Amino acid sequence: MLEVRNIAFSYGGTPVLKDVSFVVSPGEVVSIVGANGAGKTTLLRILATLAVPDSGLVLDDGVSAFERPLGYRRQIGYLPEKVSLYEDMTVKEYLVYRAGLKGEPPKRVRRRLSGAVETCRISGLMREPIFRLSAGLKRRVALADALLLRPRILLLDDFLSGLDREMRAATGAVLSEAASFSSVIATGHDVGDFAEWTTRFLVLSGGTVSATIPTSGADPAELRDRVDAALFGGGAQ
Repeated sequence: MLEVRNIAFSYGGTPVLKDVSFVVSPGEVVSIVGANGAGKTTLLRILATLAVPDSGLVLDDGVSAFERPLGYRRQIGYLPEKVSLYEDMTVKEYLVYRAGLKGEPPKRVRRRLSGAVETCRISGLMREPIFRLSAGLKRRVALADALLLRPRILLLDDFLSGLDREMRAATGAVLSEAASFSSVIATGHDVGDFAEWTTRFLVLSGGTVSATIPTSGADPAELRDRVDAALFGGGAQ
């Protein structure tokens, strides 16, 4: 279980996150939404231990992530908003290289690679040079990278950005499958797309989680209205 407790963070003395707290259980897919500049990317960087909060805790099964960052990072998969791939490599070369960087023993790389490739539905691309792929397929390769070690915690920052409707649907299906072994936390903007596979929305506003909106039993239009109300002053239950 991932617990985020009273996280605060400032840039140059300007508060971005003030008191962010929530819990994500295994098998959940939680979507964090908020206006531009609300601190979504900063929050995910903190959860990935790439930024250190001014105060507060990130607890993985009760243990502080910042007390054992190397061990914690082996338990997470992180897909940043802006992904840089080694474009002269083939997809297979890149993923094998990344598995090695993550410390995976060579004898286990093939199995790890097979699982991530199958989950992300990119088996037909393994011999393709990355520079030849569309932006959407590159995003799928980056997602396979994040899934290589079957992480217990999966962090995805604006991961649907730039994808067409078909690719968004396919990527959402991947996330539903990933939830079988990960606690998933994703950020983004399109509530309608997220509603098909997310467990609940967390609305980030004013530096804190201002509303929690479960998706069970609600249609996308209703969820969009509730998220908008929470973002723009109407509140939400």
